[in-house]
Amino acid sequence: MVSSEPRLDQAGRRDPDLYGGISLGDLETRIYEWASQLGCHVRCRQTNNEGEYVEWCHDALDWADGVIVNPGSWTHYSYAIRDALELLGVPIVEVHLSNIEEREDWRRTSVVADLAAQRVIGKGPDGYREALEFLAGSAAQ
Repeated sequence: MVSSEPRLDQAGRRDPDLYGGISLGDLETRIYEWASQLGCHVRCRQTNNEGEYVEWCHDALDWADGVIVNPGSWTHYSYAIRDALELLGVPIVEVHLSNIEEREDWRRTSVVADLAAQRVIGKGPDGYREALEFLAGSAAQ
């Protein structure tokens, strides 16, 4: 499962220097293409609702072999999302389009970082490809 942050549906309207200047539709198309090339099956999901995000994490318990998460601003404070991710017994990759380590102080905190088998930060849309490659490699082992 690839779950994406609040406001990612507005990605094409956000600062292209930070977020890559790509629309959500184009990003999902790339993710599906990359997954196909790697022999992976993915489900892309985006929501602006924290409760729905938690429900998707619970749903993934029944079928996901790995999860790519981009909790966006929830990264910095949502223990509800953290607790939902903690239940997963599969590798989790935390992705951020922008480099949160070089932005405002409050963005440098991630309440999900310790759950992540891998973190991909500041690589724009290509960060999702790196995350998929990591999960595909994990599955092959």
